[in-house]
Formats: sequence, C-alpha cells, structure tokens
Amino acid sequence: MSRYRKRLPQLGGRIFLSDAGLETMLSFQQGFVLPSFASFVLLREERGRQALAAYFDTFARMAHEHGTGAVLETPTWRANPDWARGLGYNALALAEANRAAVALVAEVRERWDRPANPIVISGNLGPRGDGYRADRRMRAFEARDYHLAQVATFAGTEADMVAAFTMTYPDEAIGVVDAAASCDMPVAISFTVETDGRLPSGDALSEAILRTDAETGAYCAYYMINCAHPSHIGQALEEDGAWRARIRGLRANASRRSHAELDESTELDDGNPEELGEEYLALRTLLPQMNFVGGCCGTDERHVGAIARSLARAGPAH
Repeated sequence: MSRYRKRLPQLGGRIFLSDAGLETMLSFQQGFVLPSFASFVLLREERGRQALAAYFDTFARMAHEHGTGAVLETPTWRANPDWARGLGYNALALAEANRAAVALVAEVRERWDRPANPIVISGNLGPRGDGYRADRRMRAFEARDYHLAQVATFAGTEADMVAAFTMTYPDEAIGVVDAAASCDMPVAISFTVETDGRLPSGDALSEAILRTDAETGAYCAYYMINCAHPSHIGQALEEDGAWRARIRGLRANASRRSHAELDESTELDDGNPEELGEEYLALRTLLPQMNFVGGCCGTDERHVGAIARSLARAGPAH
C-alpha cells in the first residue's frame, strides 16, 4: 500500500530533499557501466542492488539529519518501452523491473520514515527519446498511450506518486499527466532547459507550464526543473507571472556546460557544491514556492547537503 498518495506531504511549505545525480555517481564515481545511461539494469545483480540501496539510504539519512522530509525517485528514468527493448527487456520483464525498483526504495523508507521525516516514493519516468533533444516528438494522446503502462505499473505498487523528468517539449508532459490522471496517481512534471533558458523544443518554460495546465485541468501536483545549471534556469524565470508559483522543485546540474557538452564529456564536472547551494538560495527569490530540492548530473551528497544548508537559512516556502 502507498503511504502518502492521498496527501503528498511536500505540498506544504517545509523543505524536502531529493537525491542527486544517480547515473553520474554510479558511472563516474563507482565504475558501473550503464548501457543507455539506464540504472534500472543494476536491479538484475546483487552488487547493483546493493549500490542502489546504499545510494538511496544516503539521502534518506541526510533528510533525517537535516530535519526534512525526502522524495526519493526510483531508478527507472530509462525504464520505458523503447529504451528497455534495446536492453533486452520485454513488457513483462520491464514491468517487473519497475516494481522491483519501488520495492528497493520502499525498503529504504522502512528504515528512515518518521512523522517528522516523511519519505515519499516517486515512480520516476523519463522521456521516450533523448533527454537533451526534442527531435522525436509525439502528440499528447500518443505520449499518454506510450507512458500509460509504466504509470499503471507504479499505481499497483507502494509508490506515492509519479514524476516525469527531463521533459523536453510540452506534448509529452501533457501525455504523462493524462496517463497519471487515468490511474488516479499524483504526478509532477520536470522540464529541462538549455543555456538560453528555453526548453530543447524552443518553448519558453512559462508557455510549457501554462499549456500543460490548460490542457490537463491543472491536474499536475507541481512542476520542477532539472538537468540544467542555475545560471541557465535563471533565464527561464525572467518572465514574471503566477506560473512561477507552480514550480516547487529544483534538481540542477553542478556543471555550467550545455547539454551538448555534457553529452560528449568523458570526465565528471562536479562544480562547486557550496557555490551551487548559494545559487539555489538566489533562485528562491524567483521561486517562492520552491521547497523540494536535490541534484542532477554531476551532483552527489556534498551538493545536496550544501543546498539543504543554504535553504535552511531562508526558512519555509511561502
């Protein structure tokens, strides 16, 4: 049974932490080979399962130490049909992998979940295509049909919600929200932006959020931004408006590099954790509702700790 599906605790004003750059930590810091950048394949072997459990345990413990809640994303960003097919998974095996991912995070939750430190399990969805490009697009109804199986699988587990990360254009995000609504699952949408602050599709972040809300009855619980440096995100927030209040989450990259540069990089750019924490604090003035924070590419527990310390000085979101 899910624990927080009917009442997501991160919708209040207190700070919630997420995890960090799972795939970059596993590949660059721990030496795992991740085909297609897919971390869910590690569920097939004991060493991989232990590494994933230790990773999530680190961030659940960090939330406890900082006196916050946590939202832990399952290691399933690539666990959708197209990516999984290339990795040798049929539909049944893929569904089992998604269920196993939730079960692994649920075991971590059992160790750390407390009334003062709730641990929310979020079933993580990634884009059908590449998270850095929007060259292969679906219409919204096609995206709904494509992502529905994964959402439905999560709905039958202990997952409290689903979240789609690194969304590069609005139609796919709309389809994910429609799929979640059909399964009565809370959902968050996380768009990514380029160095100019616009989505890889060229859409303004404001337009993407407003359109997604308009076409889904504002079903989305909240929006996020991920896989971009705060200096790029700041440009996306230059346009004022009530739409910014819909953004509660931020999972930024440590690196200032563009998506294209990161895609070609053979070395980890982990930036400066303390500087990243201060940049999150600066963005708080543009995102008054931001209370759910973590990291993306190049980040680890050092970065998330620095972010938590910075935001603790600002107090609860408004």
